[in-house]
Amino acid sequence: MRTLKFTTSDKNQLQFASAVRKNVNDYFKEKGISPAANFAMVLQTLVMLALYIVPFVLILAVPMSPWVALPLTVIMGIGTAGIGMCVMHDAVHGSYSRKPWVNKLFGSSMYLLGANVFNWKVQHNILHHTNTNIDGFDHDIDSKGPIRLSFNSPRRKFHGYQHIHAFFFYGLMTLSKLVQDFTQLAQFNKAGITRQLKKSPFLEYVKMIGVKVMYFAIFIGLTLYFTDFTWWEIIIGFVVMHWTAGFILSVVFQLAHVVEGVIQPMPNEDGVVESDWAVHELATTANFGRNNWLLTWYVGGLNFQIEHHLFPHICHVHYPAISPIVEKTAKEYGLAYNVKPRFRDAVASHYRMLKILGQPEQQTAA
Repeated sequence: MRTLKFTTSDKNQLQFASAVRKNVNDYFKEKGISPAANFAMVLQTLVMLALYIVPFVLILAVPMSPWVALPLTVIMGIGTAGIGMCVMHDAVHGSYSRKPWVNKLFGSSMYLLGANVFNWKVQHNILHHTNTNIDGFDHDIDSKGPIRLSFNSPRRKFHGYQHIHAFFFYGLMTLSKLVQDFTQLAQFNKAGITRQLKKSPFLEYVKMIGVKVMYFAIFIGLTLYFTDFTWWEIIIGFVVMHWTAGFILSVVFQLAHVVEGVIQPMPNEDGVVESDWAVHELATTANFGRNNWLLTWYVGGLNFQIEHHLFPHICHVHYPAISPIVEKTAKEYGLAYNVKPRFRDAVASHYRMLKILGQPEQQTAA
């Protein structure tokens, strides 16, 4: 696995990195609180799991028409996305609890999405968080067929229309992961990443196959067995659930990194990025809708992406409190703190970026 090196001789950048860590750590010391989850997080976890499980139990246990079941699959999709953003995301980062077994337990909620925990850890925790917005290293901005998210990715003619069709394809995210996990694991194995992380490529394949067989057996098999729905009605409900979840997750993820004001730097030939890592994260990430408490609650604090990227080990329930500290520190060192005031401002900014990225002249890094 090729790694990048972040380096700078800019004392201002180095001082910011130290200062922001100290200021945030001082906040927790002064308050006498843990950076892990609190009781509010536990309640949030229960609500998200209920949004996912209760509708499914109702579909299995209560006779109903497909038109009644369909809205329940939408609710399941909302719950699926909520689990991914609020529960699994923190747990896999190790920020849900200071007890590893608790993080492992709630990190396994990834399997409720039909996805693979190991793949997510590599793609998200390692590649995305280490190499944010760097084409060829951050898989989150890799060219995704009809969608171009990087200035350094090849442009195709159909990308000129991506501001129109991208949001539909965003909904296919979790559905594609059901199959894409296999090709992605093959890539990680070929690159030697799996063995570097002291995992067996064969056993990872076995676990992945087992989880996916169980997933389909539960959500397709049990529905076929316990209900009178036809197979194609069940497939429609399954797709609706996944499209709902995929749309929510994709939009929230894109609003943090593919909006106006963030950069997409490239390393030099030696794999060196001329920046301190913390400043790089600040420059490649944006916040949005910080004053919208409902949004913050539902997306698991992912509208505070700057804080999350600088402090992934801190549970998201603390992001609203530490955000002013990070912003103040950034301004003290003359660094930009990119924030869109409202959710719709971020959506509009992402829409404009899709149009820009679809233009033929946009072939170089921002």
